[in-house]
Amino acid sequence: MLGRMHAAVSLLTAATLVTGCSSTVADVKITMATGSPGGVYYSLGNGLADIWSGRLGIVKPQVVATAGSKDNITRLINDQAQVGFSQADALEGVPGSEKLRALARMHDDYLQVIVRADVPVTKLRDLSGKRVSIGGRESGVEIIASALLKSAGVTPEAVNLNLDDSAQAMREGRLDAFFWSGGLPTKAITDLTKGLGVRMLDLSDVLSTFRKEKPVYGSATLPASTYNLQTDPVGPVITLVVRNFLLVNEKMPDDVAEALVRQLFEGQPELVKAHSAARTIEQRSAIETSPVPLHNGAMRYYRETKV
Repeated sequence: MLGRMHAAVSLLTAATLVTGCSSTVADVKITMATGSPGGVYYSLGNGLADIWSGRLGIVKPQVVATAGSKDNITRLINDQAQVGFSQADALEGVPGSEKLRALARMHDDYLQVIVRADVPVTKLRDLSGKRVSIGGRESGVEIIASALLKSAGVTPEAVNLNLDDSAQAMREGRLDAFFWSGGLPTKAITDLTKGLGVRMLDLSDVLSTFRKEKPVYGSATLPASTYNLQTDPVGPVITLVVRNFLLVNEKMPDDVAEALVRQLFEGQPELVKAHSAARTIEQRSAIETSPVPLHNGAMRYYRETKV
C-alpha cells in the first residue's frame, strides 16, 4: 500500500512540474554533452535522456558525443549544451567556469592504464619511449594522464586518441598502451579484452607523490574481476579516482534543475540499466560538488528530501 502511495506521489510531482506553474519544464529542450561513444558518460547520457523524456514529458534530450570533460565545459559555458558531464579536475583554471552549477556528484572515475600483454611494461616508468595514447584532446583523460606522466618523469611517444580509437589502434598493433579515465566497467575496454591479451598497470609506486601534488585525486583498488585480463598472475590494481559532476549553466531555471535532479534519483533503477556505474550515485554524496556550487534548483530538491 505504501509503495502504491509513494508511486502516486512521484507521478503527481512529475505531473505538477510539467503541467502546473512550472511550465518551463515542459518547454525545455536539452542538449547533453557526454564523451566517447564507448565511455560511461555516453551511456549515462542516453539513460538520462530516456528518463527525462519519459518521466517529464519533454522532448528527448539530444545526446552528443564529445572529446570529454574539457570539451563539455566549453560547450556549457558557450551555451552549446545545457547539461554536461565533467571530471572535477577538468574545471581548474577554465575561464568562464564560474558560470557553471552542479546538479549532482555522479559516479567516480578510475584511471585505467591499459597495456598490451606482449609488451614488457609492468610499471608506469616502463612507458618511457613506448607508443601511448593519453586521451583525446580537451578530454579529462588527457588532463590526468599528462599530469601523472609529468609527475613521474615518464616520457612516452604520446598521441591523442579517444577511447574507441585507442582500442582499435591497440588491436592493430599501433599502440603499446593507452590511458582511460572512466566508470567501471567501460564497455570499450571490456570488448577489447575479449580478443586481445592486456594488462592494467598498478600505480601504487607513484600515487603518494602525485596525490600530494594534486589532492583533487583519490586512490582506490580496482578488482581484477572488473575485466577479463589475460595476464598471469591477475590481481587487484591500485589506481587513481576522480569525482564526476553533472553540470549545467547558471542560467538554467530553478524548476528545470529541480525536476532533472528529482528524476535522476527517482529514475535511478532505469539509469542502472543504462550503465552499472549508476549504482554508486547516492543522494548524500551527490551534494559534494566543491569547487562547483550546487544549482539553486538542485539544492531545493536536496533540502526537500532532507539530505
